[in-house]
Amino acid sequence: MKTRIFYDGLKFRLKGWKKTEEVIGEIIIKENRLPGDINIIITSDNVVKDLNNNFLKHNYYTDVITFDYNKENIVNGEIYISLDRVRKNSINYKVSLKDEVLRVMFHGILHLCGYKDERMKEKKEMRAKEDEWLKYFSRKY
Repeated sequence: MKTRIFYDGLKFRLKGWKKTEEVIGEIIIKENRLPGDINIIITSDNVVKDLNNNFLKHNYYTDVITFDYNKENIVNGEIYISLDRVRKNSINYKVSLKDEVLRVMFHGILHLCGYKDERMKEKKEMRAKEDEWLKYFSRKY
């Protein structure tokens, strides 16, 4: 598995990246898949909005967009995270910036593992999985 994180012109850095990478691998394995190549790009609202508009035809801001390049059971993809949106959400939800970054990162990984979040039932299941992995991460580290 090769999980890389890129910061698109930002000063922000996620502390404990190796630990995060380990948990990402555990998520994938727990979902009965094999880790492949995953790129996580932390960028701005405008970049993610442009991706949302160009690829998904949604003209609005979002915190995370996932591009699935899976091959059979091997998880491959790109996860774009808007640090601007995540920062606003962390304030709105009264959680730390790190926890909200981890939440959307795990959210993207769960998408790559096949989870959807279009219907209310799917959203609840996705949120429960995010919560489960955030709790696991905080207990482990």
